[in-house]
Amino acid sequence: MKRAALSLGVLLAYSGAWAVTPGTHWDYSGEAGPENWAKLTPEFGACAGKNQAPVDLSDFVEADLAPLQLSYVAGASKVVNNGHTVQVVYEPGSHLTLDGNEYDLLQFHFHMPSENHIEGQSYPLEGHLVHADKDGNLAVIALMFKAGEQNAALARLWDAPPKAGQTQLITPMATVTDLLPADLDYYRFSGSLTTPPCTEGVRWLVLKQSVVASREQIGALTAAVGHTNNRPLQPLNARVVLQ
Repeated sequence: MKRAALSLGVLLAYSGAWAVTPGTHWDYSGEAGPENWAKLTPEFGACAGKNQAPVDLSDFVEADLAPLQLSYVAGASKVVNNGHTVQVVYEPGSHLTLDGNEYDLLQFHFHMPSENHIEGQSYPLEGHLVHADKDGNLAVIALMFKAGEQNAALARLWDAPPKAGQTQLITPMATVTDLLPADLDYYRFSGSLTTPPCTEGVRWLVLKQSVVASREQIGALTAAVGHTNNRPLQPLNARVVLQ
């Protein structure tokens, strides 16, 4: 399987902010939409691969998954709306330890509605915590949100999310730990970036326990981006989902 070894610029941009090839336009609908990503430029060829994300997590295989080892400090420094998502930039110093390897937390961003499904269930909001090791290999922790009460951790990040092309500072810096549920049990599968260049070999860790955000908070994120931003489900093919 092709491993996800990417340049720092692409790693920081993963969320759909920028593509490998400057000037290559892609979108979530129309001629530049997901069904055509692989045709837009050779650098997006992996979008037609066999190990793509997102997926519908189902038919789980029991496995002895190690507890997540998270070492997060306050590092959420600014919020950027790049037109494809609302993304929170994270300063160095926080990491995930997985398979004996350290993956630094680079940023987290949001998809409305969720990209991954769990046993056929879609969620109104999904957060992706994007990590990379020293060689550029990726691990993503996915967090599902249900509609409910206001989420205090989201409210801490912004009064209102920035509009396309805008950046807001977070002062003082916040910690992503406040977004996470108490139970960190997770599903695991091998997948890809969910935006071009769709590089495969990404380690996906999808938290089983969801958290809540208000309909107003979810609606404000969608309005800030201006459209839904979820790639359609991709076939599992020969892969398994571990739990």
